[in-house]
Amino acid sequence: MGTLTTCTLSTLDFNFTVKSRQIPNFRLPKKPKSSCFLCRRSIQSERVWFPRRSFRRLRCYSSSDNGNHEGETSSSGSSNKSTTDSATTTTTTTASPPEVAEDTRTNDYDSDPPSVSSRPPTISPLGPAYNNFQVDSFKLMELLGPEKVDPADVKLIKEKLFGYSTFWVTKEEPFGDLGEGILFLGNLRGKREEVFAKFQSLLAEVTGNKYNLFMVEEPNAEDLDPRGGPRVSFGLLRKEVSEPGPTTLWQYVIAFLLFLLTIGSSVELGIASQINRLPPEVVKYFTDPNAIDPPDMELLFPFVDSALPLAYGVLGVLLFHEVGHFLAAFPKKVKLSIPFFIPNITLGSFGAITQFKSVLPDRSTKVDISLAGPFAGAALSLSMFAAGLLLSSNPNTTGDLVQVPSMLFQGSLLLGLISRATLGYASMHAATVPIHPLMIAGWCGLTTTAFNMLPVGCLDGGRAVQGAFGKNALVAFGLTTYTLLGLGVVGGPLSLPWGLYVLICQRTPEKPCLNDVTEVGTWRKTIVTVAVFLVVLTLLPVWDELAEELGIGLVTTF
Repeated sequence: MGTLTTCTLSTLDFNFTVKSRQIPNFRLPKKPKSSCFLCRRSIQSERVWFPRRSFRRLRCYSSSDNGNHEGETSSSGSSNKSTTDSATTTTTTTASPPEVAEDTRTNDYDSDPPSVSSRPPTISPLGPAYNNFQVDSFKLMELLGPEKVDPADVKLIKEKLFGYSTFWVTKEEPFGDLGEGILFLGNLRGKREEVFAKFQSLLAEVTGNKYNLFMVEEPNAEDLDPRGGPRVSFGLLRKEVSEPGPTTLWQYVIAFLLFLLTIGSSVELGIASQINRLPPEVVKYFTDPNAIDPPDMELLFPFVDSALPLAYGVLGVLLFHEVGHFLAAFPKKVKLSIPFFIPNITLGSFGAITQFKSVLPDRSTKVDISLAGPFAGAALSLSMFAAGLLLSSNPNTTGDLVQVPSMLFQGSLLLGLISRATLGYASMHAATVPIHPLMIAGWCGLTTTAFNMLPVGCLDGGRAVQGAFGKNALVAFGLTTYTLLGLGVVGGPLSLPWGLYVLICQRTPEKPCLNDVTEVGTWRKTIVTVAVFLVVLTLLPVWDELAEELGIGLVTTF
């Protein structure tokens, strides 16, 4: 065993600096935070207000922003940063004097704390490039969407246009389909028509030909204007946003092809009207559902010449309709697109789609242009229908008459009563009725005009009702029209295809006018009301019991 003779224990100086660490006062974020569904980084939400609804705008900030966005980093980045900062703090505490360490901790806690997500960090299988991908849908929408109003112009307009004696602005809201404009809400201090005319002239002087100013009803207004009528607001939109674009080359090509198809459907209607003269095999193929083998279509060529008068009548009604629109729009300096004709084998055509290519000045102009086309087409159709009735009752024109089933007259209450009063009970109460082709053309023209005057969507009738009674009235009329078409109350067998056509092509109401507040005169409202009433009578079919009582057609079964 060894003996310990001496033991020299040198004093070791272990200097443990222990400081009480105070819990920092973290500043709570003023805005709620969440995590991005793509890169798992923390995002910041901002409430954005649009008319009648609000939603949050989400921004995703990556760690590469160098703290430019309020210290928003990903959860994994926050963990790494916390670890690195902790190590740095420990090293500094050991190597630096206590006051330096205290200053370092103080500076760390003075800044915003890193956001910590409750969800564990996940590693994307696509690699770091996917994690660094930044998503900002609203910035993308701003880049791809319509150009917004310049804030500098808004400030200039508020200084130059609005004032205490005209319109006192109290609030601003987004305006337009995507919030690309500005809606000025406030108190009107004069007669609305005079104030609006003054604003339009001043706007042209201040900003040039850059913006369109709309006078619309104030949304969600709780009371009326003290001077009478609804409270008004003024909306500002860029002209390239508010005005429709020009007609493209492809649209011209499509319109031309549709016109050729409409010519073919009109000729087909003329051939079908000669069903009593057509070869039996052709009639059987088109009337017998069990017929399989198609006949030789060359057999129809001899009947084309005799079908042309009826085709000319149908096309003439369509052209008169469109000319009426253009004649009414020209004095108002309103531009219209080319008509897109819709072919139909039953009536020859369903009419045409004609778009406004400029903003309408007021609601009276909308009513006038909308009614001009149907009135022109109806005038020509009624003339041909009356002439056809007179020729049908003339014994000298027997060779030009065609035999049609008497059941066809039950398709319209108004036209059936007129035919019954002109042709007599004996002629109408039979299996077939001899009539002139002009009468068929007039009947088809009046039916097509009535369909286009239905008060729904962007049809002529819908535009007229919207201009005469307002957008809310159009909604009520539209729901009623869709219900009647769906039940087959109006339109008969054509109610379903016409309803689908409206839903697909013409369901959207027309955009507001520049002056969308000033109401039209009483006589315009009266004309629109009478026109809608006549449309219902024209498209209302006659049921069998009433047809037998009135003598419209031969009813064999009940």
